[in-house]
Amino acid sequence: MGDGWRLIRGPNLLIAAAGVLAGGWIALGQIAIPKLLAYAALSGMGLGLAGNVVNDLQDTTADSINHPGGERPIAAGRVSRDTAHLLVWLGLVVGVGAAVLVSGMQLLVGLAAAAVMFVYSPVLKRAGLPGNLAVAAVAGLPPFYGALSVDQPVAGVVPWALAAWIHFGRELVKDLEDEAGDRRIGRRTLPVRIGRPRAVLATRWVCLAFVPWAIVLPLLAGFRGVYYAVVSIAVLPVLLATLALRADRPHRASLLLKTAMVGGLVALVLGRVV
Repeated sequence: MGDGWRLIRGPNLLIAAAGVLAGGWIALGQIAIPKLLAYAALSGMGLGLAGNVVNDLQDTTADSINHPGGERPIAAGRVSRDTAHLLVWLGLVVGVGAAVLVSGMQLLVGLAAAAVMFVYSPVLKRAGLPGNLAVAAVAGLPPFYGALSVDQPVAGVVPWALAAWIHFGRELVKDLEDEAGDRRIGRRTLPVRIGRPRAVLATRWVCLAFVPWAIVLPLLAGFRGVYYAVVSIAVLPVLLATLALRADRPHRASLLLKTAMVGGLVALVLGRVV
């Protein structure tokens, strides 16, 4: 994997684009890619790219501690800060420009999401849980962003809520991974504030609580039966993530939760289009 692809979090951008498309499909009740939905997916990727690179620019000190193996190209010195700034501007141009082509409301939502991403590392992450909640809301936004682009934002609310919940759990997991660096630079994340054992326990409960809500919220929203058949498989990685956390293996838990996100998107789409 190249440093550029690693820096922009390429797989995450693809998942974000898929989330936007999924939100549009859920709202439309069919798999189709109208022009405005395609623009929204492109906007989501551009804004996500900018946010990911900004995060690495602001986190070089912590990353040098938390990722000593050189997984972060800026902290490792393999990508210059000038190149990173250029990527940020490129992402903003693409993200904002594509949002403008959709609607004024799409632009406002996109700009609000970008603002949260830009202040996350220097401000919100230092606050601990408020930062986790804020970034989870933004990371879970793609399905709503897609539904908004086809003028049916209400259809994206339940997918947004579920995506934000599982992203919240993953943010808590990432805080466990980054505890050493966060403690060094004075961030008040959950493991720093209450200690690692209690933070692990709290994170496990957040993940477990996702499982019943993955049933209840779509039931209230009228998703079809195929959703429940697929989601029963999709939640298995969430349960496995709680076991990984019990063994204090946050990196494995993070990967399992990412797998669950993809499975959940598939379940939500099938629950509307089949």
